[in-house]
Amino acid sequence: MGRPRIREDLALVEGYHSAQVDVAVRLNTNEAPEPPPAGFTEALLAAARGIAWHRYPDRGATALRARIAELESTSARQLTARQVLAANGSNEVLQSLSLAYGGADRVALTFEPTYALHSHIARVCGTRVVEVDRRDDFTLDVEAAVAAVERERPALVFLCSPNNPTGRVEEPDTVRALTEAVEAVDGLLVVDEAYGQFASWSALDLVCEERSVVVTRTFSKTWSAAALRLGYLVGPTWLVDDVEQVVLPYHLDALTQLAGTVALDFEADMRARVATIVSERERLVAGLDALGMTQWPSGANFVLFRPAAPDADEGTRVWQGLVDRSVLVRDCSSWPRLAGCLRVTVGTPAENDAFLTALGEVCAA
Repeated sequence: MGRPRIREDLALVEGYHSAQVDVAVRLNTNEAPEPPPAGFTEALLAAARGIAWHRYPDRGATALRARIAELESTSARQLTARQVLAANGSNEVLQSLSLAYGGADRVALTFEPTYALHSHIARVCGTRVVEVDRRDDFTLDVEAAVAAVERERPALVFLCSPNNPTGRVEEPDTVRALTEAVEAVDGLLVVDEAYGQFASWSALDLVCEERSVVVTRTFSKTWSAAALRLGYLVGPTWLVDDVEQVVLPYHLDALTQLAGTVALDFEADMRARVATIVSERERLVAGLDALGMTQWPSGANFVLFRPAAPDADEGTRVWQGLVDRSVLVRDCSSWPRLAGCLRVTVGTPAENDAFLTALGEVCAA
């Protein structure tokens, strides 16, 4: 019997998928270290009783979008629901942007190493991907980036800040320069801020009707809601109108919309947790430094580091040593340009202590 063959361009980077190992301390997937506040579950259960289960959900997710706009507004940046689109995780947001602006005979530009789904989703949507290497220290060469935009004339440019897996935050001048370059070729700059709340600044300040820039964010990290699969974009109203043409009808179910809205009632809890994670991140950085690890500046809820020997085998050996001590981090050794690198998610103080203790034992051995 004949069988169809899957497209050859759909394979993800080898080793991208997270290992699922039964351990006491799991610090490999950049999740929030603690569940939502206890009051969230009770509030959601109470609110869910009002869902009309026999009816389709609000197609426009009106209430949720209005609350997100309120959340992301500041005295200098007033947003409306028409500048927000919510979806099933920020990956669906990225896919919708690729469906709207990518496709045959169009180019998407990425800066490697970066989030693997940027290039994967673009290719799934039939877009040719051009990868531009970052410098050896994983900073972005702005002149080279602008030159690539001018040369390739991409419809989409993906910029992850803080960058996954390196943790680096792009400078405002860098983002502005890229925005101007992309606009000059009638493209769109997509700033992926899945970890934006942990950083010192946000590209949300650049979003307006006159600019071709959009910011994507998620509830998975700062809102302790990875299981919810809820993400959103903030951009100009014309972009939201464009993207709404490619999302499926009723794509965001009623319970997800409600859960997202209820979560936003706990903003103070979220901000307190973010502050704690940032503080713990700096403690991890100091601990890694004391153990002689090579590491890169992080504005996210994780830190990329490398043991002394810069090769994949050493990184994998340390990873296995941590697993043997019931601590799981991300082994990035097989990723392009990340030989020997590991990535640790910031956990609770107790989890971070366990990680540093285990890493010290592995290094001593």
